Amino acid sequence: MRNPDLFQGEKYLNKTKKYFEGWYFKNTTKNNGISFIPGINIDGNNKKAFIQVITNDSSYFVDYGISDFEFSYSPFYIKIGNNIFSKAGIDIDIKDEKQNLNIYGQIKYSNNKNIQTNLFNPNIMGPFSYIPFMECNHAILAMKTTAYGNIDINNKKIMFENGIGYIEKDWGCSFPSSYVWCQANYFKNPNTSFMLSIADIPFKLFNFTGVICVLIVDDVEYKFTTYNRCKIVEYDIIDNFLNITLKKGNYCINIYSTYNPGHKLSAPIKGKMSKDIFESISSSITITLKKNGKIIFSDTSSNCGLEIVQN
Repeated sequence: MRNPDLFQGEKYLNKTKKYFEGWYFKNTTKNNGISFIPGINIDGNNKKAFIQVITNDSSYFVDYGISDFEFSYSPFYIKIGNNIFSKAGIDIDIKDEKQNLNIYGQIKYSNNKNIQTNLFNPNIMGPFSYIPFMECNHAILAMKTTAYGNIDINNKKIMFENGIGYIEKDWGCSFPSSYVWCQANYFKNPNTSFMLSIADIPFKLFNFTGVICVLIVDDVEYKFTTYNRCKIVEYDIIDNFLNITLKKGNYCINIYSTYNPGHKLSAPIKGKMSKDIFESISSSITITLKKNGKIIFSDTSSNCGLEIVQN
């Protein structure tokens, strides 16, 4: 519970339980970005490792055998093929002749900043982290990191000098059937980071709408979540525009985003990576925070990650 970055699924590697686990490493510069999603999925006897890649312009799914997947608890890292991922950085060496894909490079992370946690809230899911039958568990591993290095993708280089990284993960058996997810770090105020997910959550005999939202500004954290009794005041998705307002006590937060065209990724259904979703990492988002009706923060970020998945 207290170390969700670690591999949670070791007990399933020799079983046929339907299961997935994936980490998400988002790296952005002022004008560019690239995200890597390493993970595994177990669908009965069919067990695979994979790395998904998404850029401003395209996306890729690279298959690996489960034997190509390695992990370490201390220090934490995962390795798929020649690729290594950790909270200290990533080393990339991907060659896929079928997709004419060649990606290599290295990014180092430093100054990792994350959300506040305690026994009641071991991570962003709060007390829901302790429920063993959730179909999808979510954790934020680093709200913001400094990213240095470069990635070469098909002879096009993305340079990271004072770039920004973000790390999260999911594990369980299935993604929610419908959800909105967005994440942003490139605000005018450089000491700002933001993450939001609103999803349809199956819970035994009924479903409920789960909200996890966190805004950090100058080391002050504002959380709007189901477990701290926030309410959805406004929820509009029209064409390429997203407009959401959440309220908790005296605070109200509005999220307005313009969705750039997304690129296809694969998400799990009962352990199988069979659901097509589309993600943009080049959208824009404006966050407005009010207290007692007065604006105390308003800013816009470029290079926002955004997924809108509807039934």
